[in-house]
Amino acid sequence: MELTNNPALLWYVGGYGIVMIILGIYFSRKIKNSEDFILAGKGLGTFVLAGTLLATWTGSGSITGGETSMAYTYGIIPALIMTIPTLAGITILYFVAPKIREFGKFTVSGILEAKYGKTARMIASIIIILAFVGIVSYAMTGLGFVLNVTTGMSVEIGTIIGAILIIFLATIGGLRSVAPTDAISAFLAIIGLFIALPVMFSIAGGWDQITANVPEQHLTATGTLTTVQLLGFLLPSFFLLLGDQNMYQRLAASKGGSTGKKAQIGWLVGILLITPTISLIAFTSRSLFQDIDPGMALIGTTTVLPTIVGGILLAAAAAFIVTTGNSYLLSAATNVTYDIIGKYFKTDATDRQLVLTTKIFIVLLGVLSFILGNYFPTVLEVQMYAYTVYGAGLTPALLAVFFWKRVNAKGGISSMITGVGTTLIWEVVLSKPFELNSVIIAIPVAVIVLIVVTLMTTDQTNSK
Repeated sequence: MELTNNPALLWYVGGYGIVMIILGIYFSRKIKNSEDFILAGKGLGTFVLAGTLLATWTGSGSITGGETSMAYTYGIIPALIMTIPTLAGITILYFVAPKIREFGKFTVSGILEAKYGKTARMIASIIIILAFVGIVSYAMTGLGFVLNVTTGMSVEIGTIIGAILIIFLATIGGLRSVAPTDAISAFLAIIGLFIALPVMFSIAGGWDQITANVPEQHLTATGTLTTVQLLGFLLPSFFLLLGDQNMYQRLAASKGGSTGKKAQIGWLVGILLITPTISLIAFTSRSLFQDIDPGMALIGTTTVLPTIVGGILLAAAAAFIVTTGNSYLLSAATNVTYDIIGKYFKTDATDRQLVLTTKIFIVLLGVLSFILGNYFPTVLEVQMYAYTVYGAGLTPALLAVFFWKRVNAKGGISSMITGVGTTLIWEVVLSKPFELNSVIIAIPVAVIVLIVVTLMTTDQTNSK
């Protein structure tokens, strides 16, 4: 079956986009200071917090990469297995969340500075920016896919339009406006996905017909991947989630400890509902469309669904994509403002100046994200790069802050440099030897360096 565009779907996407812009402007009026802009005034309730956690984490990564690309490229079982790291990560964060709120920092870099010193803060900021511009870049590409199936315009032109929209929405209201619109998007996505799945099965001729139309290897436990290669796709999301600044900021923005715990349970339930459904729809897409970009597997199905069902699903997909883009763009710009500009160049900046600086860097980093997106051939590749840069560069050192009192500055900083350095060498210089994602090498190296350097220097250096 050929993938053809359906202009009628644009009404749903456009209508939803207009509603989100109006709501974003409305909530932005409640911003009084930088804490309102970055942490929503630490006033997020259970429903909104659960929704923004779900929408931000699932987001573009699942809609165009993650489960979608895995189901289309390698098979249904590898895609379903992708849910496991997320569930494990949420469970661990459930116990870490109270410690995160205690720190009350705007950024992960601030937490690392408290343990490892100012050098760690600067290194962490650079790592976060490197990773987050990658995540924003595939969100922009995702909107390019949406505009392609609705209007027929090229993905490249659609990506430019997507970049402009993401930058604009991130600029107008910060987390104060992003969080409630996230919650609405999450609710819409659950409805759209649950309606679309049985309809897609019917259109594709039922499960027997679907499995008959996909390669035999797509029905095996690892698809065309070896076990080690599959592990290379599972670990990046796990280690990103454990240290993701976006999740930390949202947990810190909750009204209180009990609110955060309830919201995390809601987040976990939402993941159990959404991610397997996405995998099954993308797998069904593989039986209908034999030769499309894997990142378009879910979005492409909206063109064969009844218009109202496809419209709801595509609007939800677009909302998730935008959520990923503006959330990670806001987070990266926050790092530049508070961890670099405000710390080293403008130490006497007023609250108003800090908010303005954040908005300026949202635009600049948005442009950088667009440029980076043109470097990687597929969404899944840029996703694995971004997740590993962050997961290997920051997460081991960050978790050690909470769980290992003995860790010191030399161990933490060495781990950060080694983790991101190993990732960049494996991905960029060596071009992924043996078709293995860099996480297989970078995470063990970062953990080993953290432990060994700390133990070797404990008598020489007291941890801060």
